[in-house]
Amino acid sequence: MESGFLSLLPLIVALVLAFATRSAIPALLAGVIVGAFMLEVNPLVGLNETLQTALGTGNFIWICQIVMSIGILTELFKRSGVITGFASRLSGFARSPKSVGLTTWGLGLGIIDDYFSPLLVGTIMRPLSDKARMSREKFAYLLDAMTSPLCVLMPFLAYGAYLAGLVAIEFGQSPTEGTALLIQSIPFNFYSLLTVVMALGIALKIIPDFGPMRRAELRVREGGPLVREGGAPLISDTDLPEESRDAWGELIAFLILPIMMVLGVAMGSFVLSGSILIAEAFILATSYLTVALLIARRIPSLASLVEFALAGIKNVLPALIIIALAYSLNTVTDELGAADWLVSLADSYLTPQLLVAVTFVLASAVSFATGTSWGTFALIMPLALQIALAFGSDPADPIVLQTIAAVTGGGIFGDHTSPVSDTSVLSSAGAGSDHMDHIITQLPYALTVAAATTLLYLVV
Repeated sequence: MESGFLSLLPLIVALVLAFATRSAIPALLAGVIVGAFMLEVNPLVGLNETLQTALGTGNFIWICQIVMSIGILTELFKRSGVITGFASRLSGFARSPKSVGLTTWGLGLGIIDDYFSPLLVGTIMRPLSDKARMSREKFAYLLDAMTSPLCVLMPFLAYGAYLAGLVAIEFGQSPTEGTALLIQSIPFNFYSLLTVVMALGIALKIIPDFGPMRRAELRVREGGPLVREGGAPLISDTDLPEESRDAWGELIAFLILPIMMVLGVAMGSFVLSGSILIAEAFILATSYLTVALLIARRIPSLASLVEFALAGIKNVLPALIIIALAYSLNTVTDELGAADWLVSLADSYLTPQLLVAVTFVLASAVSFATGTSWGTFALIMPLALQIALAFGSDPADPIVLQTIAAVTGGGIFGDHTSPVSDTSVLSSAGAGSDHMDHIITQLPYALTVAAATTLLYLVV
């Protein structure tokens, strides 16, 4: 279905309500209802069909598996005492807002995963962040900046495998050749690189806070609440158990080993088969930790295990609801042809001088509208690479490499700034922040980096 500008109406309704009310769930639901009405004469029928189409898919079930596994895994970490123990180990040098920010940034650099990283690092660092009087909005920004912007710079993770496959298919190459081109494009991925660098500058206070983030930090500095009054954190603020397990043997067995298991299975599956078994990695790590804690009697009974698992799922339930509504809104805008209309609008501006900059802006707009980087990659990459190859001499031509980077960075812009992005939702959850407060305070930072990226692409 092609509706021109009207195809953006559900998204516009959702964004306006979200920014006006600072409440994501009703805003997203309103956008879905508007889209359902546009697709069907009977909005109830349209809403039912939209929910079935969006949520009855392997992709949504896959995300549910990952998020629930992370919720259970994180809860088991907390109940075993290793989170408290690891936090106490870090507390010796993570006391001030600057040191807490740097530690959060460093942990994000070490745990490279857009789903696991914000929830785990958030759980570990939230008590220290609160103690250092850092606003939850700023904490969420530091978590979010080290998710997809960092993951996309690692060519041998899930993002890299997916992007390399798209590039290889477009040029009729092997996955290995696609990966080589992707690696050559990384120095031109200015948006992702600058986002990671800017997060470090914000953490170290080299770059001063500005915009809504500055107001949030002033609120806390003047003795106000860590979460805006009236804000709704996406995860419950239950205290960590008093029991602290900080012996290195227990930290390795019950914390470090499960994390290494996730990363090892994910990377190993790519090396052996070319596919990333993310869900399987989290399920395996959760199963291992469950058995290890039962054997070590850190979990007294199977009844307690069920209680802990349900508590972990409950903690991530608000995030899952927002993700479900975001998927539904994405389905509506896709059926209305919003992304195709945006692409056709920019098609006439794709000249050799403007190709890379326009491609980045276009990918950013599509990813912000849809909340998905992977969908943006699939939509924009074929069109942009065809034009870039026409302007260049071969797939390794600089303009082609810059175009790959522009699509990649533009997709990441929406992935970590859109209210309907799953990674931004999980960052809000990991920080214990109100979701719309996180989006509103982070957006000026992301737009600053996006503006700088656009100028750099015009220069190169």
